[in-house]
Amino acid sequence: MKIYPEGKKISRRKSRLFIVLQMTNCIFAEMLKEISALIQKEILLEWRQRYALGGMFLYVVTTVFVCFLSFKNIIDTNAWNALFWIIILFASVNASAKSFLQESKGRLLYYYTLSSPQAFILSKIIYNAILMLVLSLTCFAFYSLFMGNIVENLPLFGLIVVLGSMGISSLLTMISAIASKANNNFTIMAILAFPIIMPIMITIINLSKHVIDGTDFTYNLKYFSVLFLLDVIVAVLSYLLFPYLWKD
Repeated sequence: MKIYPEGKKISRRKSRLFIVLQMTNCIFAEMLKEISALIQKEILLEWRQRYALGGMFLYVVTTVFVCFLSFKNIIDTNAWNALFWIIILFASVNASAKSFLQESKGRLLYYYTLSSPQAFILSKIIYNAILMLVLSLTCFAFYSLFMGNIVENLPLFGLIVVLGSMGISSLLTMISAIASKANNNFTIMAILAFPIIMPIMITIINLSKHVIDGTDFTYNLKYFSVLFLLDVIVAVLSYLLFPYLWKD
């Protein structure tokens, strides 16, 4: 059978595409293994330092209780919403600050020889997002117990908590990586974090107010889209920019 030159070109393109897809799948599978191993490492280290984890939950519960003693249920919708997210914000700063600030230079050098920078930052973001989600749900449970639950649409509010926890933890994880290059200065992290985190916090607070008032999903779709895009932008920028920090 006679093969024309065009057929050869098409077959070569298909073979090259197949090779590229195979290489991409291998790289993706290897990165997933690295991320899984690093997340397991984070969980083991957190479990060994249970006092730090207990301190974060104690901070959330005591802050909610102090708010209860201060307001004694005399609180409107805006104040309820603002207080809830202020507690979440400061809890997330305490939780995410230790991502890199507790890592020594020797340990970071050891990680440098074991994993890629992309897998390392993604594992930190995923672990902090899970930790922040647990803290946020705990805060909401105690906040509803002491301050009352005024949320009309709980499923949408839960979605806000998930997206908000992901965005805040991703941003603070990257800020913690930057601050770790300044002799692990916690003050640097606070100064850098609060101006940058304002767009996410403003979006979350506005969206939460609408959901508390009982508006449906279609009305809040644009706010959910903005919040989701902010989460994606922060994650992508962390993925792209962290290798430059990793080299230093």
